[in-house]
Amino acid sequence: MNPEYSPYSATVATLLEAILPHVVFDGWGDAAFKAAVADCGIDSQEARAACPRGGIDLAVAFHRAGDQAMIKSLQQADTEGMRYRDKVANAVWLRLQAVADKEAVRRGTALFALPHHAPEGAKLIWETADHIWTALGDTSDDMNWYSKRATLSGVYASTVLFWLGDESPDSAATREFLERRIDNVMQIEIAKGKARENPLLKPVTQGLAKAFSFVKAPNTTPRNDVPGRWNPQETGTK
Repeated sequence: MNPEYSPYSATVATLLEAILPHVVFDGWGDAAFKAAVADCGIDSQEARAACPRGGIDLAVAFHRAGDQAMIKSLQQADTEGMRYRDKVANAVWLRLQAVADKEAVRRGTALFALPHHAPEGAKLIWETADHIWTALGDTSDDMNWYSKRATLSGVYASTVLFWLGDESPDSAATREFLERRIDNVMQIEIAKGKARENPLLKPVTQGLAKAFSFVKAPNTTPRNDVPGRWNPQETGTK
């Protein structure tokens, strides 16, 4: 993964590049981390300060670097005239294309399938879905904010698993699989729309809408009016 897309420090970016050749053989474990440290000549204490959990932190960095690469590709993509469902499918496809090392993803999938790492793996998938919707201009701020990301998380996770076993030329089978999953989601949305318009079901749908009306999307605007918050701009720190 190109360190250009890493949201982390230069140390983490360097370690991430160094660990990838070892992940194929040793996974994202401690052996691969130590080998990466030795290869790039970084002091072991500095490396541990940047990645307290060793290879696990680098696996997280690898995933998030892929997200950043996808965002950059989306910003450069020409999506004018494209249907919204096609924009979503294209974003998932670009996320897969952001990965140059499929084996690193395979090893990461195995790592985050472990019970004690599964919550973090689910969080990373959710982040990917959130990045996609945000990049596509999603403005929902109610229950739809959560349902969109939950649905796309399922689509993305299943597509990645299919892609890992896909040996078709240019991953054509994966593209077809992705298109089918997006179609499935659209069928659900159509069914929901029909349910809302059905006079017999309106009392139920309206009741559900009222019950969940208090659910709001997270506030992503940083607050500067609370005690104990440090603002680098106020101190002139870069």
